[in-house]
Amino acid sequence: MKIYLVGGAVRDRLLGLPAGDRDWVVVGETQASMEAAGFKPVGRDFPVFLHPDTGEEHALARTERKSGRGYRGFVVDADPSVSLEEDLGRRDFTINAIAQDAQGDLVDPHGGVADIRARVLRHVGPAFVEDPLRVLRAARFMARFAPLGFTVAPETMALMQEITASGELAELVPERVWQELRRALASQRPSAFLRTLHEAGALAVVLPEVDALYGVPQRAEFHPEIDTGVHVELVCDMAARLAPGDELIGFSALTHDLGKALTPAHVLPRHIGHEQAGIAPLRALCERLKVPTEHHQLAAIACREHLNVHRFDELRASTVVALIERCDGFRKPGRIDQLATVCEADKRGRTGHAEDPYPQGESLRAAHAAARAVRTDALPEGLTGPAIGKAMREARIAAVAAATGKRP
Repeated sequence: MKIYLVGGAVRDRLLGLPAGDRDWVVVGETQASMEAAGFKPVGRDFPVFLHPDTGEEHALARTERKSGRGYRGFVVDADPSVSLEEDLGRRDFTINAIAQDAQGDLVDPHGGVADIRARVLRHVGPAFVEDPLRVLRAARFMARFAPLGFTVAPETMALMQEITASGELAELVPERVWQELRRALASQRPSAFLRTLHEAGALAVVLPEVDALYGVPQRAEFHPEIDTGVHVELVCDMAARLAPGDELIGFSALTHDLGKALTPAHVLPRHIGHEQAGIAPLRALCERLKVPTEHHQLAAIACREHLNVHRFDELRASTVVALIERCDGFRKPGRIDQLATVCEADKRGRTGHAEDPYPQGESLRAAHAAARAVRTDALPEGLTGPAIGKAMREARIAAVAAATGKRP
């Protein structure tokens, strides 16, 4: 049985990155011969099997032929005559089209090793344009590999722009768009995902609420980068730095300023009320992409409250308790720490301000801890009904005042 290690496992080893899941391609076999060898079939769209001992996925070598619109419009041929080189030829990027045999020798018909050395993300062949999902995959790979110096080959970007112009991005189901977005937000450089899609014209299709922020000016004394789209890129990268791998923080960072795209032209570069204005486009984005409720809720909180946290020193203790209550921070205490992190990413996600301190975050966390420390058994005896809630709130306000020196 001719078995080759393929794809990301080979690529990441050549890049010196930690090993992840390993994928294998099998040449010259059939479903019957694989099952006879003890492999368990699991593939729904094409022949994939689990190894009887390791449980790792093994796929029969295959070719794909375009048969309709969208990323699902393909006919798969997994005949035993399909060669390894033919299988590698259907893959998206040269760096993913490298195989390794049992002796450790590489099979690299498309120059993937050279592109790894040159740090270039390049398509394998003209069939690249047949799958619209590859536009998002290119952007997501850039979110991961831009810190290593990777750039998109100009000819590949041209094909991505061609895919966008074809209208086939509209064929992508929301779940696949969300899957690529969440993985990009959990990567080291989410800004590269946004910039790549923006350059390809695809951001306006898959994330129009975010694309609308590019070119919208902000006040230079607060935002030296001026462009709101650039600001969001910086905020997303700062969120990735403060909370590595946390897609929940990343999504809230991405969407916290959506309201700035709706600011009337005569008001610019000021953005009065952009926090509340951002709730509607956030809801539209979340409904369209079927974003998980947890992500939507935290993003709405960050959108609505980030300026309040920035001016934390000006708030009275009662206002702080009200803020925590609006965030449901007593029933879900983790939200306050998450909000503080998103707000810090916002404040430090500005040109020249990446190393600024953000004491408001720690002050909010300290106030939250003081309020949470209040217990019902410390309240006056004999209280019933609404009186208990009123007394608890007053005690929490007093605790926050004592902990922060704020006026009640």
